Amino acid sequence: MSDLAAITQKITAAVGENSGLGKIVKLDFGDDGKILINAANVPNVVSNEDGPADTTVVVSIDNLKALAQGQLDPMMAFMQGKLKIIGDMGIAQKLVPLLKG
Repeated sequence: MSDLAAITQKITAAVGENSGLGKIVKLDFGDDGKILINAANVPNVVSNEDGPADTTVVVSIDNLKALAQGQLDPMMAFMQGKLKIIGDMGIAQKLVPLLKG
């Protein structure tokens, strides 16, 4: 299974039917693909489609793994440019617990 497929599967399980985000969030891994979390409606839908989002998080798959494993602090990653947020930073902060583990 590819990294993208494995991460998509983990996020789908973490998001469940209703993540409480209430918005559309995109994880953009550049050439490695995208994950679109549509939490604007219940049930929430997670896919590898590209589309408009309220918040886009631009990060490499390696840095996302480090964040999920607690090896990289989200604020440090943001300040070092390893993580970029386009849109509502508050939504991105709500996403952090879903990515842990």
